[in-house]
Amino acid sequence: MKLVEVDKVEILTLQDNYIDITAMDNSAVIQRASPIKDMQLKNSILAEHGFSALVTVHADGKASSLLFDFGFSEDGAARNAEMLGANIGSVKAMVLSHGHPDHTGGFREFSSLIGDRRGIEFVCHPEVFMKLRYLKFGEEFKVYFSEFSKDTVLTEGFLLRETADPYPLMGGQVMFLGEIPRLTDFEKGFPIAHRMEEGKEKWDSIEDDSGIAMYVKDRGLVILTGCAHAGIINTIRHAMTTTGADKVCAVVGGFHLSGPFFEPIIERTTGELKAIDPLYVVPTHCTGRKAVLHIEREMPGKFILNMSGTKLTFSA
Repeated sequence: MKLVEVDKVEILTLQDNYIDITAMDNSAVIQRASPIKDMQLKNSILAEHGFSALVTVHADGKASSLLFDFGFSEDGAARNAEMLGANIGSVKAMVLSHGHPDHTGGFREFSSLIGDRRGIEFVCHPEVFMKLRYLKFGEEFKVYFSEFSKDTVLTEGFLLRETADPYPLMGGQVMFLGEIPRLTDFEKGFPIAHRMEEGKEKWDSIEDDSGIAMYVKDRGLVILTGCAHAGIINTIRHAMTTTGADKVCAVVGGFHLSGPFFEPIIERTTGELKAIDPLYVVPTHCTGRKAVLHIEREMPGKFILNMSGTKLTFSA
């Protein structure tokens, strides 16, 4: 499923776990959120444990945008969108990486900002709507995820597209990656994630986890993930196999390498990233401090620190 090549991809992060308004490291690729409004320091950007991004592709003098994930709190990412001047009403599609609440919480607020939802596709894996998911720390200690229901999407008027297969968006300029095959020998998923099915407890592989990919002319794939529960290396390889692309411009998103279950695979993951050799690596959200520092140390010329309010521009 070959992607239609684009001239430029812009990823404006509406919510991420980190913010630093004093960074002052703007470049052709990086544009940080400005704290200045009306020549005063008062334009605060919020950081939360969640992720949301406005993605805009440019080709032949035209721009098209989609919203990827919706953040954690009801209005955190949407409030940032307003402070950043993001035109949410222009989006042509909504894409949800997976059904966890740190990616679904702001859905209704964004829906209200879009206004007329007729004809706008909402794309996700069918298991996004799985009920009774939880983290099992012990038989007496289970932390349940809030449910994101199919009715929530349908009552807002979106065209729901549930697919485990890759799905083209915006005239083939963007590819929803569908279900990610688990092929590496070290990316084994979240061991404490569970769910109930027909009254029985089962390990939750979080198969609804996915991402999107675009192809910038002469530069390669731009891959965006929510949490990469399938493994960031599995995700990148699936994107390359699905699109037929042989080079990667940028990998952006949560790599889910935080905490004791995933820290043992930080070095292996970084080694595989180095072998794939993208132009840019932008770990966000759930990647974790140790992993971010390791990737920055091992890939200094490719690493970009992401923040709430950062706009990344990848051009031909």
